[in-house]
Amino acid sequence: MMTEIPDSNERITDLVERHFEISQVTWGGPKLPFVVRYEGVLKGDALAAHETLFADLQSENLTPLFLEDDDGQQIVQIIEGLPKAKRSNPWINLMLFLLTLLSMLFTGAQYVYGGNEGATEGGIMQFFVENPWAGLPFAASLLAILLAHEFGHYIAGRIHRTDVTLPYFLPFPFSPFGTLGAFIQLKSPPRNKRELLDIGLAGPIAGLVVAIPILLLGLSLSELDRIPLFIRLGDAFYLEGNSIIYLFSKYVVFHEWIPTPMSYGDLSPALYWARYLLTGLPTPLGGMDVMLHPVAWAGWAGLLVTSLNLIPAGQLDGGHLLYSLLGRDAKRFVPAILIVLAALGFYWSGWWLWVFLIFMMGRSHAQPLNQITRLDPTRKFLAIMGLVIFVLVFTPIPLRPIIGPFFGP
Repeated sequence: MMTEIPDSNERITDLVERHFEISQVTWGGPKLPFVVRYEGVLKGDALAAHETLFADLQSENLTPLFLEDDDGQQIVQIIEGLPKAKRSNPWINLMLFLLTLLSMLFTGAQYVYGGNEGATEGGIMQFFVENPWAGLPFAASLLAILLAHEFGHYIAGRIHRTDVTLPYFLPFPFSPFGTLGAFIQLKSPPRNKRELLDIGLAGPIAGLVVAIPILLLGLSLSELDRIPLFIRLGDAFYLEGNSIIYLFSKYVVFHEWIPTPMSYGDLSPALYWARYLLTGLPTPLGGMDVMLHPVAWAGWAGLLVTSLNLIPAGQLDGGHLLYSLLGRDAKRFVPAILIVLAALGFYWSGWWLWVFLIFMMGRSHAQPLNQITRLDPTRKFLAIMGLVIFVLVFTPIPLRPIIGPFFGP
């Protein structure tokens, strides 16, 4: 039932009524986070209605939100103020980029120096000082992937007139990659779910377009060798995890499934590879594996970064994708994601950190100003393809340490 509308606010209601059949009005107050809230039904297309109402209310310094509650009730909520981009300092972005470049060059130099017997931290540091560009193939390859990913987000945001920051790179010296990756921030909310999908999906797609050629190039520079049957006390190495795309990439280059085990035992090859993909077991000691060139290692890292970003939860790219596709129902998938990752944590403990992070942040999503407009058919297809890509690049066991003494079959 309609409530009485104060004369001073009739203009707002008149503007809303052009697009919205109002059934109930609630005026805001000191304890309510809005100027006015209308419940009812949209008269036409939500996208066009929001664009028009947004423009009409700018002169009033007001912003319309198009919302739906859990029962599907359509709501137009008017809040005070206009979306304003927070100022950022590009010098911070540049400084972090240079520090990350230095960290990644050092990491790449370690891989070049790593074959030397009796390698020490002091020796590696001296080698890096004397050969500062030795790690360039690794650093340039991984930076190209990260830059493509982040500027995919950035360019999509600028196309949609959504303010975004330049990428923030995160240096992480003395780590396998020399970086924790990079991120951008939305300085203003996207207008609708279509824009949110475009911005969220552009990064992984752009990164993958660069990562796959780099991976194939790196694999062509790599060599096959046999994994030792016995790992001596004090010796250790890592086996990189496999995704479906990584397995197929190795097959394209080497024409065999790698790491090739000495024997499939009592299992069929299909069952063996399914188990190995999901658990990293059994350890293929004595089998043939690829000794990754630094460029191939960077390509593999690019696939891993893509898979982590596409986990369909919270503020991750995959979370934006799933929210754009399903709206409020996306949060129902978070418990299942946590259970799966927690189970994988028994094979790679790093997943337990991701369970914690998703539990803390995975219950909220980026909120577009217009949450009513659905994805168009083309974007629905792209969203589904984004989920398919996640399955193809997901690496259940990213890294598995093999520490001696360790004995194969």
